[in-house]
Amino acid sequence: MLDDLDDIHPLFHGAPSSASFKKLRKRIVRQTREAIEQYGMIERGSRWLVCLSGGKDSYTLLAVLHELQWRGLLPVEILACNLDQGQPNFPATVLPEFLERMKVPHRIEYQDTYSVVKDKVPAGRTYCALCSRLRRGNLYRIAREEGCSAVVLGHHRDDILETFFMNLFHGGRLATMPPKLVNEEGDLFVYRPLAHVAEADCEKFANAMNYPIIPCDLCGSQDGLQRQQVKQILDQWEVNSPGRRQVMFRALMNIRPSHMLDPKLFDFAGLMLGSKEFEQIETQIPKLR
Repeated sequence: MLDDLDDIHPLFHGAPSSASFKKLRKRIVRQTREAIEQYGMIERGSRWLVCLSGGKDSYTLLAVLHELQWRGLLPVEILACNLDQGQPNFPATVLPEFLERMKVPHRIEYQDTYSVVKDKVPAGRTYCALCSRLRRGNLYRIAREEGCSAVVLGHHRDDILETFFMNLFHGGRLATMPPKLVNEEGDLFVYRPLAHVAEADCEKFANAMNYPIIPCDLCGSQDGLQRQQVKQILDQWEVNSPGRRQVMFRALMNIRPSHMLDPKLFDFAGLMLGSKEFEQIETQIPKLR
């Protein structure tokens, strides 16, 4: 699987031959395949717009999807897309040259959302919300223009956990980024195939492959972001109790509405003594395997 250059995608040329890297790669590929199958992402013959920012996560996503496609396990067409948002000092030639060299079909789109964000967001406020909305709108447009049925993003397990705690601490709701959703217009899927993959594994993988990482000079330039605070909390929990992140992630897949407080999800008012309703509803909830 890992050695013969004629038997791998160019994205894996030069992969380390160490046992540790082979184990890492196998784990990421397996976890990605599991998420794709578990959440029903495959529509045979469809076209995916795979978003490539130049960060470690999107490189990992691109490589693993091509690995699955190369092995005949992902029967979809892949179009990589980078949205150049006009950030200062952005190395505009890096991704096109990389994608050409890797023989990856791609589209590079330039839209100066950076100036819009800098103009609209007051000093001292974070850019993430507006930047994300503008980026998402452009990616949806590109997907439609390219005949794609899905926009595919590189959010990983830790992104999903951090978003959950952001909503818990600051939004007053239990919600996160789902691995699969339909956009508000109802015409595109949004997929996150790395939903089960740890951020640390993405970083190890991208660094080992020596992919040309491009830092974000917009949101990445701001200190004290709420997300960074949440990340620090999770990091400390992980230090104190290794494996805590994975336990919390499993909890997101093992939800019991009758043991929460939302009357829209469970008919507490209709629950009566001696009723079988509680037992019936509980048995309908998928249990973690």
